[in-house]
Amino acid sequence: MSGTSEGPTPTADLVPPATTDGPPKPPTHRGGGSAPGEPYRAAFDRAPLAMAAIGPDGTVITANDAFRALFVPPAGPDGKPGTGPVGRPAADLVDLGSDARTRQGYQEVLRGQRARLRCSRRIKHPDGHAMWARITVSPLPDPAGPAAALLSVSDISARRELQARLRHLQMHDPVTRLPNRTLFFERLSGALETSSFDDTGTGRIGLCYLDLDGFKAVNDTLGHRIGDRLLAAVAERLTRCADEAGSARATTPLAARLGGDEFALLVEDSTGTEQLADLAGTLLRTLQEPFDIAGQRLSLSASIGVVERHAAGTTATGLMQAADTTLYWAKADGKARWTLFDPERNAHRMTRQALASSLRPALEREEFVLEYQPLVELGDGTLRGVEALVRWEHPQFGTLTPNRFIGLAEEDGSIVQLGRWVLRTACRQARRWQLDHPGAEPVFVSVNVAVRQVWDSDLVADVDAILAETGLDARLLQLELTESAVMGSAGRPLQALQALSDMGVRIAIDDFGTGYSNLAYLSRLPVSTLKLDGSFVRGFRYEDGAHPNPADEVIVETLIQLAHRLGLTVTAECVETAGQAERLRRIGCDTGQGWLYSRPVAPDRIPPLLVTRPVRPPDRAA
Repeated sequence: MSGTSEGPTPTADLVPPATTDGPPKPPTHRGGGSAPGEPYRAAFDRAPLAMAAIGPDGTVITANDAFRALFVPPAGPDGKPGTGPVGRPAADLVDLGSDARTRQGYQEVLRGQRARLRCSRRIKHPDGHAMWARITVSPLPDPAGPAAALLSVSDISARRELQARLRHLQMHDPVTRLPNRTLFFERLSGALETSSFDDTGTGRIGLCYLDLDGFKAVNDTLGHRIGDRLLAAVAERLTRCADEAGSARATTPLAARLGGDEFALLVEDSTGTEQLADLAGTLLRTLQEPFDIAGQRLSLSASIGVVERHAAGTTATGLMQAADTTLYWAKADGKARWTLFDPERNAHRMTRQALASSLRPALEREEFVLEYQPLVELGDGTLRGVEALVRWEHPQFGTLTPNRFIGLAEEDGSIVQLGRWVLRTACRQARRWQLDHPGAEPVFVSVNVAVRQVWDSDLVADVDAILAETGLDARLLQLELTESAVMGSAGRPLQALQALSDMGVRIAIDDFGTGYSNLAYLSRLPVSTLKLDGSFVRGFRYEDGAHPNPADEVIVETLIQLAHRLGLTVTAECVETAGQAERLRRIGCDTGQGWLYSRPVAPDRIPPLLVTRPVRPPDRAA
């Protein structure tokens, strides 16, 4: 019988020296291979455990019947028996030289430097079948005798078969019979390690991570039994796609069920994004074909996140995070599609997460500042007010404008704390300008208010307390709310707006014209100002010698007239040219705001405008 390295990598246990360790030893002997006592020899020969005595040079000195049965080949055509194990190197018989660690441990046992060597080997029986054997080599106590060690071989095939079955059950999904999450990550980690250091492959790895669209509805309406059968049918199609994709390549993609209705196809040694895109497209087309389950025709689709990259420097966690993010994009983009991982899009998402997690600490670290943009009377250029615009001086990303973080603040509720800080800072600054320039006409400060500030805090109490704290007259404070936030207001928001108006605070609707544009609501709201969205004003601009769209001017003029009939003033945003300002003035717009007059500036840039009136825009072409 000969040893072979077929099967899993052999393992060896090297046990430190111990005089009492090891199995029972046959009596040592000094010559001829015969034991000195017949009873002991008979027990050795007839023992069911295959045993052999090994000399210092590693050859078999004597062996019992069980050992000879394993290693004596059948008689040849001439009827002569095959060569027995005696006199042959034991290491060759049981494959003890296939790896360096086992080979070294075996030599140490022969020299008496180790108490025991244990290893498992898959060896071939003389009758042709293979078996798993547990090999044990222990030194014999009499160094002067010809036998240096005792070798025993026990059949562990049944145990290995049971272990293999248990591992298969542990590593495979019972519903689809696909590899499960545990086996998938084991293969993924191994593939990343191999691809990173093996020069024979492409050094790349790809992953299609898919989720079934609408599977929950099938489960909820038809029951889990039908749902499980549908999952099994999906698994069959995924396996077929993987087999077809691997038919012309050295490796076949691994299809696995990661849990629920989530599956993955792992492509080792991928050749690039084109290969993964082709596979993802095939998966989509295959899954979109109807399924016949228990007499019912079911249709579903899938969303697939596709990632393909160099294996070097990639971790299993990093790859799965990228795949999960890309799967989310595929669903957000409309489902029933595949989406390729985009590093730039991911960087934006990561930035968004980083900003969201640092919003509240940024308030405590006082990383926010206010800039102010003038609101100018279109008739005579007089400065009427300023709009306070918050900026985030982020230590990593630099100065951020509100569109980068206000939405995040509204999502996590920190907008209430941030809004309160903006309101207090703006009122304090407006009062400071008033005190520093008592001879100048006071200007109002306009502060943006998110609708969540109205719902999640006592805005009326906050405004009242801040006005009292700063000493600013309520008539010099304007609060801006978006059109969609105030249209249809009822209950608490309407009560808050009315209470603020009763205090003397101005209420303005920001970005008017982008939402409902229902002027009928304005008669029921305590609003004093409409701020026309910049999209209207941009239509007034001459570009490349062409005249602006006359319809824009008619719409704006009509809005202004209706607002004036309701007793409201109108502010035009995004005024960039003198021509725009002139046309807005001609059709009756009250105030303008935009780069024609000034960009948002630091507080110390406003005082010169208070004492130099009218505000004269820089020379620009209309």
